[in-house]
Amino acid sequence: MQIGVIGLGRMGQIVVDRLLEGGHSVVAYDIDPDAVSETAETGATPAESMTDFLDHLGSEKRIWMMVPAGEAVDLTLDELRPQLSEDDIVIDGGNSHFEASQRRAKSVDAAYLDCGTSGGPAGAELGFSLMVGGPEWAYDTMTEAFDSVATGAEGHDHMGPSGAGHYVKMVHNGVEYALMQAYGEGFELLHRGQFDLDLEAVARTWNNGSVIRSWLLELCEEAFREEGSDLGTVDDYVAGGSTGTWTVQEALEQEVPVPLIYQALAERFNSREERFGRRLANRLRYGFGRHEVARKSDE
Repeated sequence: MQIGVIGLGRMGQIVVDRLLEGGHSVVAYDIDPDAVSETAETGATPAESMTDFLDHLGSEKRIWMMVPAGEAVDLTLDELRPQLSEDDIVIDGGNSHFEASQRRAKSVDAAYLDCGTSGGPAGAELGFSLMVGGPEWAYDTMTEAFDSVATGAEGHDHMGPSGAGHYVKMVHNGVEYALMQAYGEGFELLHRGQFDLDLEAVARTWNNGSVIRSWLLELCEEAFREEGSDLGTVDDYVAGGSTGTWTVQEALEQEVPVPLIYQALAERFNSREERFGRRLANRLRYGFGRHEVARKSDE
């Protein structure tokens, strides 16, 4: 299958690589020509402009967008829209708000698939978890591509109509916030408690057979191994918060209580008192997403 990928950042490049490994033909475009050149070295067909990109694609275009959520998605669609028909398929693989995805689906003639994407840079080797919303025929058409980019056939599914994929990803991130908060609070108690504990050893032991083993706990072990049990210079600042905010807003709208997710979100916004748990959450975001680690100053 020939697939055009727009957006060749960290995650977009992984999508390209996994599509190529799956035997698909990839046309790659980014506003950064250096990114296009680097991607061409991996076997993708480079496109110098959006016009060039569209010219390379066939009459039935299959386009996978990996651009930042928000205005960048709309600007990209503005360029694509005049050349799209009802036989074309556009995938939004970013973390867009589900209502924005519903709006965009109505604004284009092509089938629009909102594809919630989880797995971070680890997806380069393992594959992503893909939560897809939109027309079922379009999802079925792209199944082989999803098999390649995801962990396999079990790593993706059709969640429902337009917006459903990004809705599921939004709630996924809310759950992620709460899990990080729980690990942070537990390790903070261990850190400040009456025993001088090796937290890497604790995390490793918990990860072997305990009921709370998980990839996030593996990342806790990694953090303590690389930073030390006191987390070294990792700062008490946790970036992000948009998807957690969306989750809480939706919960209020639906009158569904989500106290753990709300508290985890509030902890991100509250930086008046240094907390070990937030420092761990800061480092965990590097573990699963390679987000920059805020560090304490030397002062």
